[in-house]
Amino acid sequence: MAQEDFEEERLTKRQKNSILIRSISNYIMGTLMIIAGCLLMFPIKYTAQFVALYDPLMIKLFAVICWIYGAFRIYRGYNTNI
Repeated sequence: MAQEDFEEERLTKRQKNSILIRSISNYIMGTLMIIAGCLLMFPIKYTAQFVALYDPLMIKLFAVICWIYGAFRIYRGYNTNI
């Protein structure tokens, strides 16, 4: 099948709902990952005890990785076509 054949096919209501749920899931997970990165990079009272146990450089590196992955998940949720 050529690319044109795939573009002409219509999505069913069930497929559209599946894409919408996946998109919302990507938004939520991306937001949670960005929040987790912020809590690790800028610890508050509850997270300060956890952050103090580990190497500060590794915690900051992991926080940046969380931000990048969270941004990717939000982009992936935004980029889905219905």
